[in-house]
Formats: sequence, C-alpha cells, structure tokens
Amino acid sequence: MPKSAACICKYADMPAYSAPRPSADDLLVLLAVGRSGRFVSAADELGLNHTTVSRRIAMLERTLGGRVLARAAGGWELTDLGRTALAAAESIESAVRSLAPSADGARPLEGVVRLSATDGFSAHIAAPAAAQMQRHHPGVTVEIVTATRRASQQRSGLDIEVVVGEPRLRRATAQHLGEYRLGLYGSRSYLDRHGSPATVADLAGHPLVYFIDSMLQVDDLDLAPSSVPPMRESVTSTNVFVHVEATRAAAGLGLLPCFMADRHSDLVRLLPDQLSLPLGYWLVTRTETLRRPEVSVLVEAINARMHEMRDALLGLPGPG
Repeated sequence: MPKSAACICKYADMPAYSAPRPSADDLLVLLAVGRSGRFVSAADELGLNHTTVSRRIAMLERTLGGRVLARAAGGWELTDLGRTALAAAESIESAVRSLAPSADGARPLEGVVRLSATDGFSAHIAAPAAAQMQRHHPGVTVEIVTATRRASQQRSGLDIEVVVGEPRLRRATAQHLGEYRLGLYGSRSYLDRHGSPATVADLAGHPLVYFIDSMLQVDDLDLAPSSVPPMRESVTSTNVFVHVEATRAAAGLGLLPCFMADRHSDLVRLLPDQLSLPLGYWLVTRTETLRRPEVSVLVEAINARMHEMRDALLGLPGPG
C-alpha cells in the first residue's frame, strides 16, 4: 500500500473533531443567575459560594465562545447567547424535576418567584393571589417588593413587575391586567369642619393628599392631579397607604384608589360623576421567565384575583 494511502487510512480511523459541550452543571448555574440577576443570590440558592458561581459562568462562556451575561444596573442581564443557553438549562431543570413526582404522580412546583408592584396592588391583589396559589403549590415562595415606578429596562432580580400605565420595553412581554380608578375622598370629620365641595371648582380651596410630585416616576399618576383645580399640598408620600390614612386623619382631600378608599366607612367619595380617573395595571415579564411553571401559575392567580376584584377596582358599588 502506498505510504500516502496508509496515511489516509490512519486518519480515517481517528474520531471526528467535535466542539466541547457545555456542562449541565454550568448551565444550571446560569439558570440561577439569570433568574436572580445576582451571583450571590444564585450561590445561596445552589448552596455554592460566590467564587464558584463566577468560575462556572466563566467556564460556560469559554465553552460557548461568547458572553452569556452583561452588567446591568443592580445585577446581571442575559445576553442573546445567554438567553439561548438559558432555554437549554430550563430543559435540563425540567428533566431533573420530572424524576421526583409527588404522591399523585404530578411534578410538585417549587422555587422562588420575585414580584415588584405598587403598594396597593401588592397588598390587595398580589398577596391574596400568592396565598391562593400556595394552597395548591406550597413549595413555591413568593417575594413581593413594593415600588411605585416605571417598568425597569433591566429586570435583574425580578421575575414579574406590575406597573401603572402601558410600558414600552425591549426583551419583555407586557400584559394588560385590567383597569382601576382614582376618586377624590374626604373624611367625615374633615367635611364636617370644612364643608363638602359641591363642584370641581370648589376644590381649589382645599388641600390635597397625594404623591410627592418631585419623586413621582409614573406618568399616568403624575397626570392625575390635572383633573382637579390647583390645590395646595397637604401630606404627600411615596406610599399610597399613607395617602389613605392621612385622608382619614383629616389632613385634606385624598386622590385615592377606589378599591382602597371604599373599604373605610369614614371616607366619603366626592363628585364621583365628575372625578373618576381610569388607570391601567400592566404585568411585565421576560418570555423565558414566563415559561417557568411556578411563574405562570402565579400570573394565573393574579389574573383571577383581578377578575374577582373588578367592581371594587372600578369603584362600583358592591351588592346590597
């Protein structure tokens, strides 16, 4: 056999070159970082230290030949390559979970879902929805962070955001949850002392309880006071529960969510036909996050709670 033919046969017997494959463990580390946006949180979840998490992400990036994470405000965000790798990691996680069915044969849900929402939504919509979900899925923990702000361009550390007003975002999906209304309220004691305004023009002589104007980041909430004449500020706060309690304490007239104010018999709604300001709640999440079953069941529970609360949210009178 010619020498050249022998060489060809020799190399034909050698295994074909294949690119290195990412480690399943490294992908699961990326999954934890991608969901929390933080190495420390991922390390706590996985029972590793921060250095190990950082090292595994670096190994994954070397294997894949590119960055899977990029620095963002307050944490880390997935790159395009990272989102592709995350989908593979979710498949691995799903396969592992399927090996541990519950007594009835179904896979139990577990994990942490982190949600950010306004104070009123958190207390009256998100918390009851989370409690309802937990009755069926006790292995899921829900962390609720209260904030009144625009939807974040970088959602590090959050699975779900609920904001007021339609958001304009990249790399996220926005779902309209429903509408709620603001009304103008006064306490019975305040109205006894100062009189009840008979027209919108009469409001100019009264103090207003509302958000701190210079700290308000939500356009729709910022525009709401334009529906009333200029009123001097009384007690202002970033927290809507403070608005309710200050109004009940006769600090002035409060521009309040109807579903919160109507719970208190000592508050009287003023000029409801002229002052009924519609606002919308929107739920924001990443597409890949919504694929997590524990996230999707919480979203379902939130939608159910919104439906249950519809009349209260719109300030409509209850039965009886």
